[in-house]
Amino acid sequence: MGRGSGMDARGSDRATADGAPADAVTAEGTPADGATAEAAVTDTAITDGPTPDAETRAGGASRKRTWARAVRRAALALVLLLLLPTVAAETALRLNYSGTPERGTHTRDRDAIWLGHAWIDGRKTDADVTALVRRLRDTGIRDLYVHAGPLEHDGTLPASAYPKAGWLISTLHSRAPHIRIQAWLGDEVAPEKPYAMHLERAATRSAVVVSTRRILDAGFQGAHFDLEPLHSGDRNYLALLDALRSVTRARHAVLSVAAHQIDPLPALHSFWGTVTGHPKWWSQAYFGQVARRVDQIAVMSYDTMQPLQSLYGGYVAQQTSLALEVTPESTDLLMGLPFYHENRFGHWARAETVPAAVRGVRLGLSRTARDRARFGVALYVDFAATEADWTAYREDWVR
Repeated sequence: MGRGSGMDARGSDRATADGAPADAVTAEGTPADGATAEAAVTDTAITDGPTPDAETRAGGASRKRTWARAVRRAALALVLLLLLPTVAAETALRLNYSGTPERGTHTRDRDAIWLGHAWIDGRKTDADVTALVRRLRDTGIRDLYVHAGPLEHDGTLPASAYPKAGWLISTLHSRAPHIRIQAWLGDEVAPEKPYAMHLERAATRSAVVVSTRRILDAGFQGAHFDLEPLHSGDRNYLALLDALRSVTRARHAVLSVAAHQIDPLPALHSFWGTVTGHPKWWSQAYFGQVARRVDQIAVMSYDTMQPLQSLYGGYVAQQTSLALEVTPESTDLLMGLPFYHENRFGHWARAETVPAAVRGVRLGLSRTARDRARFGVALYVDFAATEADWTAYREDWVR
Protein backbone atom coordinates (compact mmCIF):
# COMPACT_ATOMS: atom_id res chain seq x y z
CA MET A 1 0.00 0.00 0.00
CA GLY A 2 1.55 3.31 -1.04
CA ARG A 3 2.42 5.97 1.50
CA GLY A 4 0.96 9.59 1.28
CA SER A 5 2.92 12.19 -0.71
CA GLY A 6 5.08 14.87 0.95
CA MET A 7 4.98 18.64 0.45
CA ASP A 8 3.47 19.70 -2.88
CA ALA A 9 6.21 21.06 -5.15
CA ARG A 10 4.19 24.14 -5.84
CA GLY A 11 4.33 25.16 -2.20
CA SER A 12 8.12 25.14 -1.97
CA ASP A 13 9.73 25.75 -5.37
CA ARG A 14 7.71 28.41 -7.19
CA ALA A 15 8.95 32.06 -6.68
CA THR A 16 8.31 35.53 -8.21
CA ALA A 17 10.94 37.41 -10.15
CA ASP A 18 11.88 39.60 -7.16
CA GLY A 19 12.31 36.63 -4.88
CA ALA A 20 8.97 36.77 -3.10
CA PRO A 21 6.98 33.51 -2.97
CA ALA A 22 4.25 33.54 -5.56
CA ASP A 23 1.64 32.44 -3.01
CA ALA A 24 2.33 35.42 -0.75
CA VAL A 25 0.23 37.93 -2.75
CA THR A 26 -3.13 39.51 -2.30
CA ALA A 27 -6.05 39.00 -4.58
CA GLU A 28 -4.82 42.07 -6.57
CA GLY A 29 -1.43 40.48 -7.17
CA THR A 30 0.69 42.68 -4.77
CA PRO A 31 2.16 41.85 -1.35
CA ALA A 32 -0.02 42.92 1.57
CA ASP A 33 1.12 46.21 3.16
CA GLY A 34 3.59 45.62 5.95
CA ALA A 35 3.18 41.87 5.72
CA THR A 36 6.00 39.41 5.17
CA ALA A 37 5.71 36.64 2.62
CA GLU A 38 5.36 34.16 5.45
CA ALA A 39 2.40 36.02 6.88
CA ALA A 40 0.82 36.19 3.46
CA VAL A 41 1.11 32.45 3.08
CA THR A 42 -0.35 32.00 6.55
CA ASP A 43 -3.23 34.33 5.79
CA THR A 44 -3.88 32.55 2.55
CA ALA A 45 -3.97 29.23 4.36
CA ILE A 46 -6.44 30.61 6.87
CA THR A 47 -8.71 32.42 4.48
CA ASP A 48 -8.65 30.07 1.52
CA GLY A 49 -8.87 26.64 3.30
CA PRO A 50 -6.45 23.67 3.16
CA THR A 51 -3.36 23.82 1.01
CA PRO A 52 -3.14 21.44 -1.94
CA ASP A 53 -0.64 19.37 0.03
CA ALA A 54 -3.03 19.01 2.96
CA GLU A 55 -5.78 17.98 0.58
CA THR A 56 -3.49 15.34 -0.94
CA ARG A 57 -2.63 13.94 2.47
CA ALA A 58 -6.29 13.90 3.55
CA GLY A 59 -7.33 12.18 0.33
CA GLY A 60 -4.59 9.57 0.71
CA ALA A 61 -5.55 8.84 4.29
CA SER A 62 -9.20 8.49 3.31
CA ARG A 63 -8.32 6.05 0.53
CA LYS A 64 -6.17 4.06 2.98
CA ARG A 65 -9.05 3.79 5.44
CA THR A 66 -11.46 2.77 2.70
CA TRP A 67 -9.03 0.13 1.41
CA ALA A 68 -8.37 -1.19 4.92
CA ARG A 69 -12.10 -1.52 5.57
CA ALA A 70 -12.58 -3.36 2.29
CA VAL A 71 -9.73 -5.76 3.12
CA ARG A 72 -11.12 -6.44 6.61
CA ARG A 73 -14.59 -7.10 5.24
CA ALA A 74 -13.25 -9.42 2.56
CA ALA A 75 -11.17 -11.30 5.15
CA LEU A 76 -14.20 -11.64 7.44
CA ALA A 77 -16.34 -12.88 4.56
CA LEU A 78 -13.69 -15.47 3.67
CA VAL A 79 -13.43 -16.66 7.28
CA LEU A 80 -17.21 -16.98 7.51
CA LEU A 81 -17.34 -18.76 4.17
CA LEU A 82 -14.89 -21.35 5.46
CA LEU A 83 -16.02 -21.45 9.06
CA LEU A 84 -19.79 -21.66 8.77
CA PRO A 85 -19.87 -24.97 6.84
CA THR A 86 -17.36 -26.41 9.32
CA VAL A 87 -19.38 -25.25 12.32
CA ALA A 88 -22.55 -26.62 10.74
CA ALA A 89 -20.89 -29.96 10.00
CA GLU A 90 -19.44 -30.28 13.50
CA THR A 91 -22.81 -29.39 15.02
CA ALA A 92 -24.40 -32.12 12.93
CA LEU A 93 -21.81 -34.62 14.16
CA ARG A 94 -22.50 -33.69 17.76
CA LEU A 95 -26.22 -34.21 17.21
CA ASN A 96 -25.43 -37.50 15.47
CA TYR A 97 -23.82 -38.68 18.72
CA SER A 98 -27.00 -38.10 20.70
CA GLY A 99 -29.67 -40.65 21.40
CA THR A 100 -29.66 -44.19 22.75
CA PRO A 101 -28.44 -47.22 20.77
CA GLU A 102 -31.05 -49.89 20.17
CA ARG A 103 -31.04 -53.09 22.19
CA GLY A 104 -29.21 -55.92 20.48
CA THR A 105 -26.69 -53.71 18.68
CA HIS A 106 -23.73 -55.72 19.92
CA THR A 107 -21.25 -58.19 18.48
CA ARG A 108 -22.37 -60.66 15.85
CA ASP A 109 -19.21 -62.71 16.43
CA ARG A 110 -17.73 -61.39 13.18
CA ASP A 111 -15.15 -59.01 14.63
CA ALA A 112 -11.48 -58.86 13.62
CA ILE A 113 -8.13 -57.56 14.82
CA TRP A 114 -5.00 -56.45 13.01
CA LEU A 115 -1.87 -58.22 14.32
CA GLY A 116 1.70 -57.00 13.82
CA HIS A 117 4.52 -58.67 11.90
CA ALA A 118 6.09 -60.05 15.07
CA TRP A 119 3.66 -62.98 14.94
CA ILE A 120 5.29 -64.50 11.86
CA ASP A 121 8.90 -63.32 11.87
CA GLY A 122 10.11 -65.33 14.86
CA ARG A 123 9.65 -62.87 17.71
CA LYS A 124 6.57 -64.58 19.19
CA THR A 125 6.57 -67.87 21.10
CA ASP A 126 4.11 -70.57 22.11
CA ALA A 127 3.49 -68.66 25.31
CA ASP A 128 2.45 -65.61 23.27
CA VAL A 129 0.00 -67.71 21.27
CA THR A 130 -1.46 -69.11 24.49
CA ALA A 131 -1.91 -65.58 25.84
CA LEU A 132 -3.52 -64.46 22.57
CA VAL A 133 -6.00 -67.33 22.61
CA ARG A 134 -6.88 -66.48 26.19
CA ARG A 135 -7.34 -62.82 25.21
CA LEU A 136 -9.67 -63.69 22.34
CA ARG A 137 -11.79 -66.11 24.36
CA ASP A 138 -15.35 -64.87 24.95
CA THR A 139 -14.99 -62.01 22.49
CA GLY A 140 -16.60 -61.58 19.10
CA ILE A 141 -13.30 -61.86 17.21
CA ARG A 142 -13.30 -64.38 14.38
CA ASP A 143 -10.68 -63.00 11.95
CA LEU A 144 -7.01 -62.21 12.52
CA TYR A 145 -5.32 -59.95 9.96
CA VAL A 146 -1.68 -61.01 10.43
CA HIS A 147 0.82 -58.68 8.80
CA ALA A 148 2.65 -60.80 6.20
CA GLY A 149 3.93 -58.02 3.92
CA PRO A 150 4.55 -55.44 2.86
CA LEU A 151 4.32 -56.20 -0.81
CA GLU A 152 7.17 -55.02 -2.98
CA HIS A 153 6.32 -52.08 -5.22
CA ASP A 154 6.23 -54.44 -8.21
CA GLY A 155 3.60 -56.61 -6.48
CA THR A 156 5.88 -59.48 -5.51
CA LEU A 157 6.20 -60.92 -2.01
CA PRO A 158 9.27 -62.94 -1.00
CA ALA A 159 8.67 -66.00 1.19
CA SER A 160 11.27 -64.58 3.56
CA ALA A 161 8.66 -62.01 4.62
CA TYR A 162 6.61 -64.62 6.52
CA PRO A 163 9.03 -67.36 7.72
CA LYS A 164 6.94 -68.45 10.74
CA ALA A 165 3.52 -68.36 9.10
CA GLY A 166 3.15 -72.15 9.11
CA TRP A 167 4.00 -72.37 12.81
CA LEU A 168 1.51 -69.63 13.76
CA ILE A 169 -1.31 -71.08 11.68
CA SER A 170 -0.94 -74.63 12.95
CA THR A 171 -0.51 -73.55 16.57
CA LEU A 172 -3.52 -71.27 16.53
CA HIS A 173 -5.74 -73.78 14.76
CA SER A 174 -4.94 -76.41 17.35
CA ARG A 175 -5.97 -74.09 20.19
CA ALA A 176 -8.68 -71.93 18.60
CA PRO A 177 -10.07 -73.76 15.54
CA HIS A 178 -12.89 -71.24 15.06
CA ILE A 179 -10.42 -68.44 14.32
CA ARG A 180 -9.67 -67.54 10.67
CA ILE A 181 -6.18 -66.32 9.90
CA GLN A 182 -5.79 -63.93 7.00
CA ALA A 183 -2.57 -62.54 5.53
CA TRP A 184 -2.47 -58.77 5.86
CA LEU A 185 -0.78 -57.41 2.72
CA GLY A 186 -0.25 -53.78 1.84
CA ASP A 187 1.79 -51.10 0.17
CA GLU A 188 1.73 -47.44 -0.75
CA VAL A 189 0.35 -46.71 -4.20
CA ALA A 190 0.65 -44.18 -7.01
CA PRO A 191 -0.26 -41.60 -8.18
CA GLU A 192 -0.01 -39.90 -4.80
CA LYS A 193 3.13 -41.91 -4.05
CA PRO A 194 4.80 -42.03 -7.48
CA TYR A 195 7.73 -44.12 -6.23
CA ALA A 196 5.43 -46.89 -4.92
CA MET A 197 3.06 -49.46 -6.43
CA HIS A 198 1.52 -48.56 -9.80
CA LEU A 199 -1.78 -50.37 -10.12
CA GLU A 200 -2.24 -49.07 -13.66
CA ARG A 201 0.49 -51.52 -14.72
CA ALA A 202 -0.97 -54.88 -15.68
CA ALA A 203 2.29 -56.61 -14.74
CA THR A 204 2.06 -55.24 -11.20
CA ARG A 205 -1.53 -56.40 -10.76
CA SER A 206 -0.58 -59.85 -12.08
CA ALA A 207 2.29 -60.04 -9.60
CA VAL A 208 -0.09 -59.24 -6.72
CA VAL A 209 -2.35 -62.09 -7.85
CA VAL A 210 0.61 -64.50 -7.93
CA SER A 211 1.69 -63.34 -4.46
CA THR A 212 -1.82 -64.00 -3.20
CA ARG A 213 -1.80 -67.55 -4.53
CA ARG A 214 1.48 -68.20 -2.75
CA ILE A 215 0.32 -66.72 0.55
CA LEU A 216 -2.77 -68.93 0.47
CA ASP A 217 -0.52 -71.93 -0.31
CA ALA A 218 1.28 -71.12 2.95
CA GLY A 219 -1.92 -71.93 4.85
CA PHE A 220 -3.64 -68.55 5.30
CA GLN A 221 -7.41 -68.71 5.00
CA GLY A 222 -7.74 -65.32 3.41
CA ALA A 223 -5.94 -62.28 2.04
CA HIS A 224 -6.55 -58.86 3.55
CA PHE A 225 -5.35 -55.90 1.46
CA ASP A 226 -4.49 -52.46 2.77
CA LEU A 227 -3.33 -50.34 -0.17
CA GLU A 228 -3.01 -46.63 0.57
CA PRO A 229 -3.70 -43.95 -0.39
CA LEU A 230 -6.28 -45.13 -2.89
CA HIS A 231 -8.13 -42.35 -4.66
CA SER A 232 -11.86 -42.58 -5.09
CA GLY A 233 -12.82 -43.95 -8.48
CA ASP A 234 -9.58 -45.86 -9.11
CA ARG A 235 -10.61 -48.38 -11.78
CA ASN A 236 -7.29 -50.23 -11.61
CA TYR A 237 -7.97 -51.17 -8.00
CA LEU A 238 -11.35 -52.55 -8.98
CA ALA A 239 -9.70 -54.59 -11.75
CA LEU A 240 -7.22 -55.98 -9.22
CA LEU A 241 -10.06 -56.98 -6.86
CA ASP A 242 -11.86 -58.76 -9.70
CA ALA A 243 -8.72 -60.79 -10.45
CA LEU A 244 -8.12 -61.55 -6.76
CA ARG A 245 -11.71 -62.65 -6.24
CA SER A 246 -11.26 -65.39 -8.82
CA VAL A 247 -8.27 -66.72 -6.88
CA THR A 248 -9.83 -66.60 -3.41
CA ARG A 249 -13.10 -68.16 -4.55
CA ALA A 250 -11.26 -71.02 -6.19
CA ARG A 251 -9.43 -71.61 -2.88
CA HIS A 252 -12.55 -71.12 -0.70
CA ALA A 253 -10.62 -68.30 0.97
CA VAL A 254 -11.68 -64.84 2.13
CA LEU A 255 -10.94 -61.66 0.17
CA SER A 256 -10.86 -58.75 2.55
CA VAL A 257 -9.86 -55.08 2.27
CA ALA A 258 -9.22 -52.12 4.52
CA ALA A 259 -11.29 -49.23 3.13
CA HIS A 260 -10.97 -45.47 3.24
CA GLN A 261 -13.67 -43.42 4.93
CA ILE A 262 -16.68 -42.19 2.96
CA ASP A 263 -17.25 -38.52 2.08
CA PRO A 264 -18.90 -36.98 5.18
CA LEU A 265 -19.98 -34.12 2.89
CA PRO A 266 -20.91 -34.52 -0.78
CA ALA A 267 -17.81 -34.68 -3.03
CA LEU A 268 -15.51 -33.75 -0.16
CA HIS A 269 -12.80 -36.02 -1.57
CA SER A 270 -12.66 -33.87 -4.71
CA PHE A 271 -12.43 -30.58 -2.81
CA TRP A 272 -9.92 -31.92 -0.31
CA GLY A 273 -7.81 -33.42 -3.06
CA THR A 274 -7.69 -30.12 -4.91
CA VAL A 275 -6.69 -28.19 -1.80
CA THR A 276 -4.25 -30.65 -0.22
CA GLY A 277 -3.30 -33.14 -2.94
CA HIS A 278 -4.60 -35.97 -0.70
CA PRO A 279 -8.27 -36.83 -1.38
CA LYS A 280 -8.49 -39.04 1.78
CA TRP A 281 -12.16 -40.04 1.41
CA TRP A 282 -14.02 -42.21 -1.08
CA SER A 283 -17.37 -41.36 -2.58
CA GLN A 284 -20.18 -43.51 -1.21
CA ALA A 285 -20.75 -44.92 -4.69
CA TYR A 286 -17.12 -46.02 -5.03
CA PHE A 287 -17.19 -47.58 -1.56
CA GLY A 288 -20.15 -49.64 -2.73
CA GLN A 289 -18.29 -50.73 -5.87
CA VAL A 290 -15.43 -52.01 -3.72
CA ALA A 291 -17.76 -53.68 -1.20
CA ARG A 292 -19.50 -55.64 -3.95
CA ARG A 293 -16.20 -57.18 -5.04
CA VAL A 294 -15.02 -58.55 -1.69
CA ASP A 295 -16.15 -60.86 1.10
CA GLN A 296 -15.24 -58.46 3.87
CA ILE A 297 -14.61 -54.70 4.04
CA ALA A 298 -13.18 -52.99 7.12
CA VAL A 299 -13.54 -49.21 7.33
CA MET A 300 -10.50 -47.42 8.73
CA SER A 301 -12.74 -45.23 10.86
CA TYR A 302 -9.95 -43.47 12.72
CA ASP A 303 -7.54 -40.63 11.90
CA THR A 304 -10.59 -38.44 11.45
CA MET A 305 -9.20 -35.02 12.57
CA GLN A 306 -11.99 -34.75 15.15
CA PRO A 307 -10.90 -32.99 18.38
CA LEU A 308 -13.61 -34.22 20.80
CA GLN A 309 -15.04 -37.63 21.69
CA SER A 310 -18.57 -36.47 20.93
CA LEU A 311 -17.57 -35.27 17.46
CA TYR A 312 -15.56 -38.40 16.77
CA GLY A 313 -18.38 -40.64 17.93
CA GLY A 314 -20.85 -38.72 15.77
CA TYR A 315 -18.49 -39.07 12.84
CA VAL A 316 -18.27 -42.85 13.34
CA ALA A 317 -22.06 -43.05 13.57
CA GLN A 318 -22.31 -41.23 10.25
CA GLN A 319 -19.64 -43.43 8.63
CA THR A 320 -21.43 -46.56 9.85
CA SER A 321 -24.71 -45.46 8.29
CA LEU A 322 -23.08 -44.41 5.02
CA ALA A 323 -21.25 -47.74 4.73
CA LEU A 324 -24.32 -49.80 5.64
CA GLU A 325 -26.36 -48.10 2.92
CA VAL A 326 -24.11 -49.37 0.10
CA THR A 327 -22.59 -52.61 1.42
CA PRO A 328 -24.43 -55.67 0.08
CA GLU A 329 -25.88 -58.14 2.55
CA SER A 330 -23.45 -60.77 1.27
CA THR A 331 -20.41 -58.77 2.41
CA ASP A 332 -19.17 -58.50 5.98
CA LEU A 333 -18.94 -54.83 7.00
CA LEU A 334 -16.56 -54.04 9.86
CA MET A 335 -15.98 -50.63 11.46
CA GLY A 336 -12.48 -49.90 12.74
CA LEU A 337 -11.82 -49.21 16.43
CA PRO A 338 -8.71 -47.19 17.44
CA PHE A 339 -6.61 -49.46 19.65
CA TYR A 340 -3.68 -47.00 19.59
CA HIS A 341 -2.87 -43.70 21.27
CA GLU A 342 -0.72 -41.51 19.07
CA ASN A 343 -1.16 -37.75 18.89
CA ARG A 344 -0.47 -36.33 15.45
CA PHE A 345 -2.19 -34.47 12.66
CA GLY A 346 -5.49 -36.15 12.00
CA HIS A 347 -5.60 -38.20 15.21
CA TRP A 348 -6.20 -37.01 18.77
CA ALA A 349 -5.94 -39.85 21.27
CA ARG A 350 -8.19 -38.02 23.74
CA ALA A 351 -10.96 -37.86 21.14
CA GLU A 352 -10.61 -41.10 19.17
CA THR A 353 -11.35 -43.55 21.95
CA VAL A 354 -12.82 -47.04 21.91
CA PRO A 355 -15.92 -46.06 23.97
CA ALA A 356 -16.70 -43.17 21.58
CA ALA A 357 -16.17 -45.37 18.54
CA VAL A 358 -18.33 -48.22 19.85
CA ARG A 359 -21.14 -45.86 20.79
CA GLY A 360 -20.95 -44.33 17.30
CA VAL A 361 -21.03 -47.77 15.68
CA ARG A 362 -24.07 -48.80 17.71
CA LEU A 363 -25.91 -45.55 16.91
CA GLY A 364 -25.24 -45.91 13.20
CA LEU A 365 -26.28 -49.54 13.25
CA SER A 366 -29.44 -48.70 15.22
CA ARG A 367 -30.52 -46.04 12.73
CA THR A 368 -29.69 -47.86 9.51
CA ALA A 369 -29.73 -51.66 9.75
CA ARG A 370 -30.26 -52.74 13.34
CA ASP A 371 -30.76 -56.43 12.52
CA ARG A 372 -27.95 -56.83 10.00
CA ALA A 373 -26.07 -60.06 10.68
CA ARG A 374 -22.92 -59.59 8.58
CA PHE A 375 -21.51 -56.76 10.66
CA GLY A 376 -18.75 -56.26 13.20
CA VAL A 377 -15.83 -54.15 14.38
CA ALA A 378 -12.11 -54.40 13.64
CA LEU A 379 -9.50 -53.55 16.27
CA TYR A 380 -6.40 -51.63 15.17
CA VAL A 381 -3.81 -52.70 16.36
CA ASP A 382 -2.73 -55.44 18.82
CA PHE A 383 0.74 -54.16 19.75
CA ALA A 384 -0.53 -50.68 20.73
CA ALA A 385 -3.65 -51.76 22.65
CA THR A 386 -4.06 -51.08 26.36
CA GLU A 387 -6.09 -52.95 28.95
CA ALA A 388 -8.53 -50.04 28.91
CA ASP A 389 -9.07 -50.56 25.18
CA TRP A 390 -9.82 -54.25 25.64
CA THR A 391 -12.12 -53.55 28.59
CA ALA A 392 -14.10 -50.95 26.63
CA TYR A 393 -14.45 -53.32 23.68
CA ARG A 394 -15.71 -56.12 25.91
CA GLU A 395 -18.05 -54.06 28.08
CA ASP A 396 -19.48 -51.77 25.37
CA TRP A 397 -19.62 -54.08 22.35
CA VAL A 398 -19.27 -57.74 23.40
CA ARG A 399 -21.23 -57.73 26.69
